[in-house]
Amino acid sequence: MSTNKEENKEEIKEETKEKIEEKIVDNSSSIERENESKEIEIVEIVENVSELIVPENDEKNENIQSTHTKIQFTEQEKPERAIKAISTAEISTHEAINISKIESETTPSPKKRKFDIDEHLHTIEEIADLYHVNINSDKPSESRGLNQEQADRLLQEHGPNVLTPPKKKHPILKFFERLFTLFNILLMVAGVLMYILYLIDRVGNKANVYLGAILIGVAILNAAIEFYQLQKSAAILESFLNMIPQKCYVLREGKLIQIQASTLVQGDVVFARMGDKIPADLFVFAANDMKVDNSSLTGESEPQERLKKNTQRNPLEATNLCFNGTLVVSGEGFGIVIRTGDHTVLGQIAGLTAGEEKNKSPLAKEIDDFVKIIASIAIICAIIFFGIGFEVNNKNFSLTIGFAISILVAWVPEGLPATVTVLLTIAAKRMAARNVLVKDLQGVETLGAITLLATDKTGTLTRNQMTVTNIWASLNMYSAFRNAQNENAAFDPKGPGIQEIINISLLCSRAKFDRNDVPFAERQILGDATETGLIRFAAQHVDYDELVNEYPKVFEIPFNSDTKWALTIHRKSHDNGKLTLYIKGAPERILQICSTILSENESIPLTSEHKARYDEVYEFMASKGHRVLAFAQFLLPGDQYPEDFVFNKEEKNFPLDNLCFIGLVSLEDPPKHGVREAIGRCRRAGIRVIMVTGDHPLTAEAIGRKINLMLYETKSMIAKRTDRPIESIGEDEYSSIVIKGDQVDTLTDAEWDLIFSKQEIIFARTSPRHKLEIVKRAQGMGHIVGVTGDGVNDSPALKKADLGISMNLSGSDVSKEAAAMILMDDNFASTVNGIEEGRLIFSNLKKSIQYTITHSTPEVAISLLFVVVPIPLLLTPILILLIDLGFELCLALTYAWDPPESRTGLMKLNPRKPVTPASVERLRRRAFNRTPTLTDLKTGEKVQPSKFSQIIQPFKRPFTHSWWSEKFEKQEGEVLVDGNLLSWSYLEFGVIEAVGCILSAFVVLNSHGLTPYDVRAMQKLSSERNYFTDRAEPYTTINGEVKTASEQTEALGQAVSIIYLGILIEQIFNLFACKARYRIPFGKFMFANPRNFIGAALGLCFAMILIYVPALNVVFGTSYKLSPKFWLIPIGFGIFILIYATLRTLILKKLRPANMSDDIKELIMYPTIHSVERKV
Repeated sequence: MSTNKEENKEEIKEETKEKIEEKIVDNSSSIERENESKEIEIVEIVENVSELIVPENDEKNENIQSTHTKIQFTEQEKPERAIKAISTAEISTHEAINISKIESETTPSPKKRKFDIDEHLHTIEEIADLYHVNINSDKPSESRGLNQEQADRLLQEHGPNVLTPPKKKHPILKFFERLFTLFNILLMVAGVLMYILYLIDRVGNKANVYLGAILIGVAILNAAIEFYQLQKSAAILESFLNMIPQKCYVLREGKLIQIQASTLVQGDVVFARMGDKIPADLFVFAANDMKVDNSSLTGESEPQERLKKNTQRNPLEATNLCFNGTLVVSGEGFGIVIRTGDHTVLGQIAGLTAGEEKNKSPLAKEIDDFVKIIASIAIICAIIFFGIGFEVNNKNFSLTIGFAISILVAWVPEGLPATVTVLLTIAAKRMAARNVLVKDLQGVETLGAITLLATDKTGTLTRNQMTVTNIWASLNMYSAFRNAQNENAAFDPKGPGIQEIINISLLCSRAKFDRNDVPFAERQILGDATETGLIRFAAQHVDYDELVNEYPKVFEIPFNSDTKWALTIHRKSHDNGKLTLYIKGAPERILQICSTILSENESIPLTSEHKARYDEVYEFMASKGHRVLAFAQFLLPGDQYPEDFVFNKEEKNFPLDNLCFIGLVSLEDPPKHGVREAIGRCRRAGIRVIMVTGDHPLTAEAIGRKINLMLYETKSMIAKRTDRPIESIGEDEYSSIVIKGDQVDTLTDAEWDLIFSKQEIIFARTSPRHKLEIVKRAQGMGHIVGVTGDGVNDSPALKKADLGISMNLSGSDVSKEAAAMILMDDNFASTVNGIEEGRLIFSNLKKSIQYTITHSTPEVAISLLFVVVPIPLLLTPILILLIDLGFELCLALTYAWDPPESRTGLMKLNPRKPVTPASVERLRRRAFNRTPTLTDLKTGEKVQPSKFSQIIQPFKRPFTHSWWSEKFEKQEGEVLVDGNLLSWSYLEFGVIEAVGCILSAFVVLNSHGLTPYDVRAMQKLSSERNYFTDRAEPYTTINGEVKTASEQTEALGQAVSIIYLGILIEQIFNLFACKARYRIPFGKFMFANPRNFIGAALGLCFAMILIYVPALNVVFGTSYKLSPKFWLIPIGFGIFILIYATLRTLILKKLRPANMSDDIKELIMYPTIHSVERKV
């Protein structure tokens, strides 16, 4: 029985190999084949991606780890793709039963899928033969890979290496989401009420047929505008993301080239290193300390090691497979592409991935709160005044309902949601033009609200172009270009200790080249900037290829942020053995493991005098802002470490003490152009810029002073200048501080508060864990934190920050994945441009809302006169809608293109939510009040409240004193809709417009012989005598004139027309008044946005058509006979609006001076002793 089983296994294995060969010819048809006689039963993939194969020797079911995939598709639904089960050969019937049992205990996915991958069970040679690729597993960088002709043919056959986009929410569903918003629901309810009134009185309410249709139509139109803008903004953001296609390194025809990941084909040899995203499913045939983050597939938080050997049968656990979409977090490796596009594991499980629901941004929450408040006021006012109007209008139900609808519609700014979406979309496009790419619209507003910017040094503030400047070897100082002992002497590469420095620079390195068949000077070095600088320097004095081939590497531990050193062992003979250990890294770490020092080509004991000289040289190098590395070696004794000795990283069977210290090398990385000015602009804007770097504190401080990030003295500088003990320096005497990473772990809450109270902060020698802790602490104080970074070690902080900012050119795939914003040109100055754009959009959005809601006051006031006086309803619901969604929408949108009031004005204002001692205290007090805790009196331990208490707590809080105190507590920050804006719109300019419109209407009525007394008297009798309608009885005025029905309707029509036109004219003047938030509304900047004038012209054209086209008079109750001379009244009130705005601004400047002062002298970028290198 056992023999038959083994024979069946061999047969199935041969069939599997044949299937793989067929798949290379036609992958898609092989995957879809379902009728093979020996095909394994399809295994159902559950929603939580887990083990797909049970090992044969495991007789019991293994628990499948429930793991959620984290690959997100923004605002998209799960695609219904077929996912295939693993078609591996060696699964017994018993195992299949076990798998089925496991599946039955979990939630199945909608479809059964086949997942064919078993390359991990084959040898390197077998895979290379199957995919017809030439590789060298011993020297992977010398692999030839595919030729271009093969790659082109396979790309044509199998298509690009891209995933089919997930199924999106149907546009109709998106449209209905927009349709059933609060404002639109109110409009549709009003439309339905119009039809109910028509059914009650078909004759008297005949016009309601049109009004109801228009109300519902306006709701649909409003939804359509929002829907169109959302679709448009989504398309724009998607196009932005396409601007940064994923790229990868491949070996083709023996050359290491960078190509777009979409052009990868099966058989390509891919080179992946730390920070890269795996571009396809790879079979690893060479790896060096390579670890990958598979959490996006399996949920495992710990990085998984990758080797060329494998003992696992489950492909998701195989150590020789890397999957598309996973991230390389350390090391490097070479792999053969075995699956691309939808055939990758990621492509097959993409149907089970769904993006998490995103939290609303602070601005979105503010808008939602404002909408709810306005809608509540509108509903309450409509109900109250319906009750009042019902009595005043002699219980005329139909007339009073029309009035209530007018009140409802007048309060609601129907065009506000569409306006906000359009403004943010336009801002995102403008930011992209300034090399700032935001992944979603929320990033636009967040960037403008930043209060603290934590930035990396290398590659962000500096150019990331390292150049060797000084060398300290064999206790002698050298310049990289001349001997420091003799200024005119040429640099001697054969000087004592220099040859060891050169050897370590070239051999203790992981740098790769784009090709090896050209002279060294023509090669592109694929490595970090530090290694590139060392190799470029050392290769000038020795033949690189000859040295590397002469002393081959036998063992390596790459650099990582925890150890802060890199180690290699080479087959390099010496008097006592065949192997030599080289190490380089952070000077303080290297010195700790050394007991001797090289002096005149001899190792001598390391004494305190040597360490004192080391400290002096290290301080000199670091104080110039240079990156400093230490070099050491160990000549491994042959009796302990023979030539064939096998080193093992886990066993640590290599020496890490008693090494010989060789020397120090400093590399200069000059600051980027424009960084100093950008930091000055941030300082003026009240944004704190702190540096968080892994470099030495002296190096970090020197760079900080070069770029004006640090201007004031530190505690140690004051102690040195005043010749006092450092302990005697008070905390109030210094404003700058430099914190080492090893201090971060032991800081108390009080010490964190003290650090963030300083004006200038630098964190040096930090790890990714420290950087994350810094971000959390800053957020805990109420800071809106932006973090810039480009490396894989920056990704935790980028994710945690309110706005993670990655670099496009130098940034790793991991950092780009984690960030919410990408700088396309890697320029820190672009961040400041983005902050300015973010502040501008907030300012323009506030202007737009201030302008938009101003017209609510005249609309509501005119409707109230209908009840209180009463007078005829001079503004019908349909005309109110035509104001909100007609000319008002055109005018409000023009603010999107408004420039700032002054060229540098926005960057002289404090952040809209500044962090002060008072705000920190208030934040912590509120957090404490929200989460009340109980303490056990006996034990003193905290007792968690019950679930019932947690549920009812939010409902109890509004009835507490603290809740109301928080609501009315004065705050330093600025919100979107504040008291000043409401006062402007509702109490000041809204009232001015209301008076102007009402006065215009009474002047027009008076021109027809109807005094205010006559109008009031006629309206009181309107229900009995049908005044102001086609069926009106003649009316004798107080002056004895008789007004027929046609004269009454004509007078009312012209009054309605001037009300509509008056609101438009006054709002045009208000448009320009709102443009000036900090200045008087006169000056050159008022004409800086030509779209304001275009919008005003379009609004006027719209109003003229509505009024002066006779066919529309019947529908809207207007009159084309209105004389233009009556326009002068609202024009006069419009001029008064500008005059009042001027006086208002001048008075407020006296009472509360705006922060619009001239440049601060100390921030003007004059040369300083820190920015100009002193001559020797």
